[in-house]
Amino acid sequence: MEFHIKCDPKDIARYIFCPGDQARAKKIADQLEAAYLVTDSRGYAVYSGHYEGVMMTVCGTGMGGPTVAIALEELAHMGADTFIRVGSCGVFQPGQGPGDVIIASGTFRAGGTANAYLPLAFPAVPTFVVLRRLVEAADALKIPHAVGVGLAGDAFYAPRDSQFRQMLIDAGVVSVEMESDTLFVVGAYRGWRTGALYASDGTPTEVKPEWGEATFRQGEQNAIRVALHAMRALAHEDGIG
Repeated sequence: MEFHIKCDPKDIARYIFCPGDQARAKKIADQLEAAYLVTDSRGYAVYSGHYEGVMMTVCGTGMGGPTVAIALEELAHMGADTFIRVGSCGVFQPGQGPGDVIIASGTFRAGGTANAYLPLAFPAVPTFVVLRRLVEAADALKIPHAVGVGLAGDAFYAPRDSQFRQMLIDAGVVSVEMESDTLFVVGAYRGWRTGALYASDGTPTEVKPEWGEATFRQGEQNAIRVALHAMRALAHEDGIG
């Protein structure tokens, strides 16, 4: 029995969606056939079901690197090896807005948890085959999307450095959230497949504006559809389903 995600390993799939938001975890689970709640322990809401014949699990991890790392480790102990984060993010670039779907090609490491696994010089990048399947899924579903490098940190309300922010804008950084650096680095260290995509919940100058809520929710649904499609493709390549 794991310390935090307390369940029978038979209820955990090889293929995991790991949103931070437990409510989003339930939305993903609602797209699975015969989905059921596996466990709700220590802030981890876990569901399993089937998507087009493939068993898949959803784990709402909560916010930040420490909770993501624990989830990955314990789910992998129970047989998981493929993880797709379906998150939300802020944005930096002019023209970006609520509901935009962004697929991560890499992450600027501004959090702390991943440093316990690999030094800062090691890049935080998704597994290429997962990235490719996410892009192909978005294309197949005709869902507009951006692919680019984001920032992940773990201090949401920390003081902002305007020069640092401008550097990120100039470098073309397209997203900011709190978990992908840990996901990618821990996955690389342990040999697991990882990928991430997000729905933007704001603009470069407004965080979570009320006027953008409906558009964000549509983007969230689009990101879920892309993730499911991509995960199914990965499973089929593995000879499952």
